[in-house]
Amino acid sequence: MGTPLPVTALDPRRWKALAFIALAQLMVVLDATIVNIALPSAQADLGISDGNRQWVITAYALAFGGLLLFGGRIADLWGRKNTFVTGLIGFALASALGGAAQNEAMMLGARALQGLFGALLAPAALSLLAVMFTDAKERAKAFGIYGAIAGGGGAVGLILGGFLTEYLNWRWTFFVNIPFAAVAVLGAVSVIREPAGTRNRSPLDIPGVVLSTLGLVSLVYGFTRAESNGWTDASTLGLFIAAVVLLAAFVFTESKVKHPLLPLRVVANRNRGGVYASLGLAVIGMFGLFLFLTYYLQVVKGFSPVKTGFAFLPMIAGMITGSTQIGARLMTRVPPRLLMGPGFVVAALGMGLLTQLQVDSSYAGLILPAQLLLGLGMGTAFMPAMSLATIGVEARDAGVASAMINTSQQVGGAIGTALLNTIAASATATYLADHAAGARGAGAQLLQAQAMVDGYTHAIWWAVGILAVSATIAFTLINTGVPGLGHAQASGDTEGAEDELPVPVVAH
Repeated sequence: MGTPLPVTALDPRRWKALAFIALAQLMVVLDATIVNIALPSAQADLGISDGNRQWVITAYALAFGGLLLFGGRIADLWGRKNTFVTGLIGFALASALGGAAQNEAMMLGARALQGLFGALLAPAALSLLAVMFTDAKERAKAFGIYGAIAGGGGAVGLILGGFLTEYLNWRWTFFVNIPFAAVAVLGAVSVIREPAGTRNRSPLDIPGVVLSTLGLVSLVYGFTRAESNGWTDASTLGLFIAAVVLLAAFVFTESKVKHPLLPLRVVANRNRGGVYASLGLAVIGMFGLFLFLTYYLQVVKGFSPVKTGFAFLPMIAGMITGSTQIGARLMTRVPPRLLMGPGFVVAALGMGLLTQLQVDSSYAGLILPAQLLLGLGMGTAFMPAMSLATIGVEARDAGVASAMINTSQQVGGAIGTALLNTIAASATATYLADHAAGARGAGAQLLQAQAMVDGYTHAIWWAVGILAVSATIAFTLINTGVPGLGHAQASGDTEGAEDELPVPVVAH
């Protein structure tokens, strides 16, 4: 695996290593959106029910988000290069299993395995960059390239997913990961050398891993059970109660063990806690919207997979513009809350436009402006949020603080997909029950489309409310000042010296 470098030495092959690390990052980010485009085709082919289709997204997001902190600790303990290569190989094998899936269970199992190995891969990749690029200017450039791929990879996934689904079939949206992983593994083995003396040998917090993962699974599964059994059903309530008990036990455990998986000081800070909460809630709305718009465009409007992929580009363009042209330019001039709060408000306005969806709604007149507003708002809010994620954090906690921003997004996405899909399916069923009398032939087909859209708009109203709560949290909890001016000077708060300067972090 190569001789470790002294911790102070600069690896002459670090830029080549960056290329292969970035390729692995592209594969993971691409996979998050490519499956959305392929989902309607895969659902029909494998006979997955409407109630269970969101598990194709949720199984991945939950495994990925629930195990990210664990993956980061494994990388620290076992070695980042070893963990990176293992994650790549496992992700490729899980992708092959998904592409070869013959039924719903095989597909969901493959997606969960992809999430598990992604949780090893993502933190290992980030931490490799952190230990290989120690010069400040080089480090900024390397993380900038990595972050640009994270932003652009979503757009690549939408378009590539459309082409693969339309001109080959949905299975190739999984198989395409295999050559990416193979090239990245060969490159990693040949050029990556991890500096010596950078591992954290603290023992693993196994109770913390078990309690947090089981608690999150219970929470998301509770939302999905609510669709078929109702919110007041004993099994649904039992899952929610189990989630509360398990997550409370996790918090208690983390307060007592010597080497916690998640040191509570990381999330107890007012500004960091505000970032994790507001961003996690905002992503709840975003993930559900991707699912609904994909089905609306393909099933209701009859768009091809390729056309659907291109139809999402305005949202991606809005996010990149909000992040690089608004958030990045203003971040050193105004307090973060004055970017995050208004950003979430603009996103809520865009989401609000989509509550007006009808079967015959115009793409250019309604969906396009809604996507632009949503993308601009989210991009503007995300940029300062990523930088604020490790504000005042101790060096020993920097990795876990960075992983927490990923965890809040992935778990928020898993909960959002489950919650909003449940709300939409319930509203669709109610609409059909109320309007089914006398519908025949073409009328029945139109009724089905109207019922689907009614379900989507009900769920989107909830997403608007969730974004409004995100904005409120950002305005009220986040009180740090302009980076470089000092917290007390900028905001008038003297909560503590640790809040003075945000430490930038690039999150996956």
